[in-house]
Amino acid sequence: MALQISATNPEHPTLLLDLPWHLPLEQWPEKHLVPLPRGLSRHVVRYARAGSEVVAVKELAERPALREYEMLRALDRLAIPAVDPLAVVTGRTDAEGQPLEPVLITRHLRGSQPYRSMFETTLRPSTVHRLMDALAVLLVRLHLAGFAWGDCSLSNTLFRRDAGAYAAYLVDAETGDAHPSLSDGQREYDIELAQLNISGEMFDLEASGALHPSLDPITFGAEIGRRYGELWNELTRASVYPKGKRHYIERRIRRLNDLGFDVAEMQIGQASNGETVTFVPKVVDAGHHQRQLLRLTGLDTEENQARRLLGDLESWIATQKDYAPDGLGARPEVLAHRWVREVFRPTVRTVPEHIRGTLDPAELYHELLEHRWYLSQRAQHDVGLDAAAADYVRAAEAEQAAPPEPEASAPAGS
Repeated sequence: MALQISATNPEHPTLLLDLPWHLPLEQWPEKHLVPLPRGLSRHVVRYARAGSEVVAVKELAERPALREYEMLRALDRLAIPAVDPLAVVTGRTDAEGQPLEPVLITRHLRGSQPYRSMFETTLRPSTVHRLMDALAVLLVRLHLAGFAWGDCSLSNTLFRRDAGAYAAYLVDAETGDAHPSLSDGQREYDIELAQLNISGEMFDLEASGALHPSLDPITFGAEIGRRYGELWNELTRASVYPKGKRHYIERRIRRLNDLGFDVAEMQIGQASNGETVTFVPKVVDAGHHQRQLLRLTGLDTEENQARRLLGDLESWIATQKDYAPDGLGARPEVLAHRWVREVFRPTVRTVPEHIRGTLDPAELYHELLEHRWYLSQRAQHDVGLDAAAADYVRAAEAEQAAPPEPEASAPAGS
């Protein structure tokens, strides 16, 4: 059988042809590989370079490879945070013509790391809380979309910085199942599996001496379940309000929007005595701020980044002479594209490549906004974005030029 590359993106197959498909993945030469941290996996997984991109290559049987490929595509259509599927390669043979296992190829998520690698270092309590929250949000989003993961673990989850917080991404969809909706039993079983897998991996890290003594595997796994339950309840519970207090409903919707969730439908019922109103939101998707920023500017960012950028955009729009809230001035969409062209892109370009590192433009802009806030607080007046960007670059260059500090003894588990 001849080598076949099934892909949805036409720009990748030609680049993938340069990889050594005639060799088992474990034997690939170093020149093709990229040394990035990996979680545990039942399959052989390697990071490789395809053109200018880094891809994750996983060997597995053809049927599960094709199934996982389609599952990841389905999650992408639902706007669920997951790795981007690129191709399935089948028909591989070695130099003697013996068949080799097919592979699934996904795009490496730039700036991300497996959750497991985070727990191999000493973590601040605030970082631990943010990691838990990000994972709970991911599980809620999957369940709202009717997806039972079946294999949530520290190794199967990536984290990525999102405007100072963390966003969690699904890596492995091999055991996942998609349904129109999940029953309470299906959700609870998925959470039980997640807690078992997560605590089990932490016990493994503890046995190897890599887990910090302050982290308890059982407590951490249980805390993930508790935070998931609180978030699920906030998103799906029915609220009973006194009649005439309709602004309470608006406040509830705004709170859900602030969590990054949209309310697509509402079920509102009135009690027989007419004294109370019951409100049940139907939350069908996440990414309220992401979609709003994308619609206005064309920028595709993480949710927290979008929230921060929208705040800056709205502040800038309010200062424009041709903007009028009554609709008689320039439309917000027109002004938003001007903001991208005149503010966002020029500001990002002021930071040299060697300082940006792996930061994507949205995260870099968020850091510049944070730096402006810090300088403005110190100066007791707004210093402006240009001055903040210049100071940010100066501080970063001074830090890079400074001699490294002597290494201190690492605490246990670091």
